[in-house]
Amino acid sequence: MSVQITDPILFSIPESFESNRVLIRAPLEEDGLKVNEAIKESIEELRPWMPWAQHISTVDESEINIRRARLAFLERTDLRLLLFLKETGKFIGSSGLHRLDWQARKFEIGYWMRTSFTGQGYMTESVKAITHYAIHELKANRIEIRCDSRNTPSARVAERSGFTLEGVLRKEKCAEDGSLRDTMIFSKVRGVEF
Repeated sequence: MSVQITDPILFSIPESFESNRVLIRAPLEEDGLKVNEAIKESIEELRPWMPWAQHISTVDESEINIRRARLAFLERTDLRLLLFLKETGKFIGSSGLHRLDWQARKFEIGYWMRTSFTGQGYMTESVKAITHYAIHELKANRIEIRCDSRNTPSARVAERSGFTLEGVLRKEKCAEDGSLRDTMIFSKVRGVEF
């Protein structure tokens, strides 16, 4: 009689994989400086959509955040992934699988791109690779992308990556200014889209 492994900390999960142009990997010590530089460059574009981008962190705060993300990856409670150009090694953005439901095998992809690398297809390419990783390595049954209904670039990434708009949660989140925002939910579901 075989014993089914149910605690995700026992799952063997690859910590890196690639798309055509992007190396996608789990966070490592000393990544904080690279992430901090990208956030400084991109803060104005991130601020409307990312609650954590309301102020610029110090390099030490970014390093602490990266090390906590590393621990979460190892604990299988959140799978942050960093994006680097294969050709140059330059850090270009962050993504990952969040709100993990290991029993249902449901995951949410989140992402942000460094401003100087937007509009070049890197995020769509990365999301497609992360979707493939979730399906084949994590045996996903459902993958979601959620974004503010006014965040057109994020919605376009979901659409170009083959996700289906399931609906809009009206007045679902509070913005920093106190206004209520609508959230778009895109998904891919085993047996339908893969």
